[in-house]
Amino acid sequence: MIGDWHSLSLWLIVLAPLAVMLGYTVFGLSGFGATIVSVPILAHFLPVSFLVPMMVLLDLASSIFVGTTARRHLAKGELKRLLPIMFVGFVLGATLLVKVPDAYLRAGLGAFAVAIGLNAILNPVVDRTISSWWVIPTGVIGGAVSTTFGAGGPIYATYLSGRLRDKSEVRATTSTVISISAFSRAAVYVVSGLLLHASIWTGVVLLAPFAWFGLRTGHRIHTGLTQQQMRRVIGTIIVLTGLSLLIHVFA
Repeated sequence: MIGDWHSLSLWLIVLAPLAVMLGYTVFGLSGFGATIVSVPILAHFLPVSFLVPMMVLLDLASSIFVGTTARRHLAKGELKRLLPIMFVGFVLGATLLVKVPDAYLRAGLGAFAVAIGLNAILNPVVDRTISSWWVIPTGVIGGAVSTTFGAGGPIYATYLSGRLRDKSEVRATTSTVISISAFSRAAVYVVSGLLLHASIWTGVVLLAPFAWFGLRTGHRIHTGLTQQQMRRVIGTIIVLTGLSLLIHVFA
């Protein structure tokens, strides 16, 4: 675990605020995506098992902000359907995060980011309403991926985009799911010992202002884009960050 902040790379000190700002600009824009943008960049320097618990604390505060400011757009029926199943995946994800070697986690996160990003670019328009039965794989897989990578937002958003037509409903409901997910994962990380490190809390305090700035920026951009444009922009960012991590792992 990270203990000596004086030994950190100068590149990390420069890039960490920029990566977090970019990630939370995406979060403010869409209601998800901070972790899957920021962590692949920061994973060049720090272990995923350190970054994911740190980001969950930033996600918790940010998702509460987005969910509160857009509460009137919340799709409560979808929320009630998704949450119980999501918790099933949490236990599986926590086990993977503790036991799987960091190199495998990095490769998995990079591949997952590329796949999610390409889906958003190639399928920016959802033409039909999908069955509510898709909530089962969405909840289980999203819960597991959330706990392992902190990046279940794209899975939840993809499902909700297939159920809802209003981009504000998708954004508000996704951010609320992430808020509840982040709180639950934080509890899991405390029990597993992953959050019981002063360096994680120090990182949160230092990076919180940059997360806030990105969140406000994304919130302003959100009103000027269609849902199709939003999915393509976010998809492109996610693909690039995922590819950079895969190149780093296999180079």
